Parts: sequence; C-alpha cells; structure tokens
Amino acid sequence: MNTPLTFRTWTPEDDLARLTALIHAAYTPHAASGLKYWATHQSESDTAQRIAGGTCWLAVQGTDYVATAVVSPPQPDSPVALYTQPGVWILSQFCVNPAYKGQGAGRALHQHLVAWLSTQGATTLALDTAAPATALIQRYQSWGYQIVGDCDWRPFTNYPSVVMALELPSSVRA
Repeated sequence: MNTPLTFRTWTPEDDLARLTALIHAAYTPHAASGLKYWATHQSESDTAQRIAGGTCWLAVQGTDYVATAVVSPPQPDSPVALYTQPGVWILSQFCVNPAYKGQGAGRALHQHLVAWLSTQGATTLALDTAAPATALIQRYQSWGYQIVGDCDWRPFTNYPSVVMALELPSSVRA
C-alpha cells in the first residue's frame, strides 16, 4: 500500500453505488460457493438501510474504498437474543475489497472498530455468519470470537447461521 490506510465514518457525500459494488465484489466468492448472503445481491437501497441501522465505517486508501463494516448498538427487537442485550454491539456488512485482500486491511479495520467501540460503552461485539463458511468462522475465531449460538435468516439466506461473540477487553471499555 503506497498511501496510508485511514478509517472514517460514512457520510452522505460518499458513493452508495460504489459501496454496494464493493460489497457485492467482496461477497462474490461466497455466492460462487452457493451461499446466498444478503450482501451478495442487496440493492443500493438495502445498503442505505443497513447503514442507517448503525455506524458505517470505511477503510480508505487515497480515494479507494478498501474495506467497510457497520456496527450497530443493541437491537431490542432482534430475533437473536444476544443482539438485544445491553452492551452488545453487532458487526455486519464487514468486507474487504478483493484487490486489497491479504494485506491486513480487514484486521486493521476490525481493530479500529474495537477501539472505537470502547468509546461507546460496548462490552461485546457479536455477529452472525453462514454455518457452512468454515474458513470465515475460523478467521473470526483467530481474532478471539467464540461461537455462542445459532440463528436462521431463511428465506433471506439459504443456510443456517452461527452467532459469534467477542468479549471486549475491560481495558478498552468506557
């Protein structure tokens, strides 16, 4: 990477079409393996709605969108019991531009999110992902996540999901 990777929140001036294209490209390997993540086919309107549910972060290099993720506060109406708990924030729409895979951008964005969440009073960062996505689950486990349950978003997806949680270190809690 020639220019430094920076992190910033989404703004209305950002390009929704370009972000949606990045998400589709990042999730293409999952689609090719037969997994119908919402991110494989979501519309720009869906992207905007998902952004509106939390804080969307971008990892940017120059003018390139390198990686993105949305972190959302507890969701009292969620069918996933863990997502309703105080202090539990939800990680979604986390992905890396395929041109930047393997360069540490995803890990760097994740570390930035964990640090930012300390200012928000989060105690746990949770997510769900396809149970058949074993390589992805292993990556999250290498970052400290544990499988804590399951959920099922069908018919919006075509697979059962695992719920994973990362207990945030007390030293980063507000």
